[in-house]
Amino acid sequence: MKRQLILEDGTVMIGKAFGSEIEMVGEIVFTTGMTGYQETITDPSFCGQIVTLTYPLIGNYGINRDDYESIQPSIKGLIVKEAAEFPSNWRNDMSLSEFLKLKNIPGISGIDTRKLTRIIRQYGTLKGAICHISANPAEVINQLKNQEFPTNQVEQVSTQKAYPSPGRGHHVVLVDFGSKHGILRELNKRDCDVTVVPYNTSSAEILALKPDGVMLSNGPGDPKDVPQAIKMIKELIGKLPIFGICLGHQLFALACGADTYKLKFGHRGANHPVKDLHTGKVFFTSQNHGYAVNEESIQTTQLRVTQINLNDQTIEGLEHQVHPVFTVQYHPEASPGPEDTNFLFDQFLSRIEEWKGTVKQHA
Repeated sequence: MKRQLILEDGTVMIGKAFGSEIEMVGEIVFTTGMTGYQETITDPSFCGQIVTLTYPLIGNYGINRDDYESIQPSIKGLIVKEAAEFPSNWRNDMSLSEFLKLKNIPGISGIDTRKLTRIIRQYGTLKGAICHISANPAEVINQLKNQEFPTNQVEQVSTQKAYPSPGRGHHVVLVDFGSKHGILRELNKRDCDVTVVPYNTSSAEILALKPDGVMLSNGPGDPKDVPQAIKMIKELIGKLPIFGICLGHQLFALACGADTYKLKFGHRGANHPVKDLHTGKVFFTSQNHGYAVNEESIQTTQLRVTQINLNDQTIEGLEHQVHPVFTVQYHPEASPGPEDTNFLFDQFLSRIEEWKGTVKQHA
């Protein structure tokens, strides 16, 4: 069965349908990872987006029970060059098409993903639609130009109620803005006693849980669309060690008086080089974000830039000059991607140890 991919700039591509048969509109983005399509599809940071996978063959090892980053994917659609119909892997439970059909997500294959990626890089992120072959392109393009997407993506993917993930080590509150399972997995691996709370939890509620530290998770959309989280973070700074990832990094910057802006086409993939300004080391990182912190806005804050992206010099790491708070724009838990920066979770726990020692000295 044929299917159309239509962009707001007038581009029309014809491909083959797989997954769900429904039509869907969303923000078209691309990600450059060569493997890890299951983790990508289930990453809550893609909420509301139609994801283009630039690697040409997708689905060849199927879908398995271990590689989910969320139980319910929140992407609007999937675009690939070729979708493997008969996956082969000892962990395989179902094909990619079967999985998308189960989750009611449309897919389109046979698309020139290199051409599509060049269009996005030239014009920036575009609105698009995956629709039936019978759809009128002119009508769809007009609809896309007038389409307004919701700004409550974080609300859509955050947990609605707090829940524990028990351990016997440090008590960490993980604020869920659309957290990947990988973050919780890394904390549990270090025996942390984790309490996961919704995105709109107040600072008073968090402090009442008596945590040793707070982790701000990744998530979708514009950080300025979550003002209650900015207020909460501002009130927590100086009271506890904090570690922020991706959206958490951007929200922390806003809480400190810095500014953020939308990137032309974002950073999405598992091969982005990041340089640590203190050690001079370069790490390859997994990234998925469409916004960044404005470097000029840092000047009037108590923040220090710790890492930069070597591709475009955007800010990849921040730390507070007075309080034990640090953040990174990328994903140290990877999933998918390199685990070069996994040590940051240990660094966070070390700061908790130092903080608790300082508190005891002053008690």
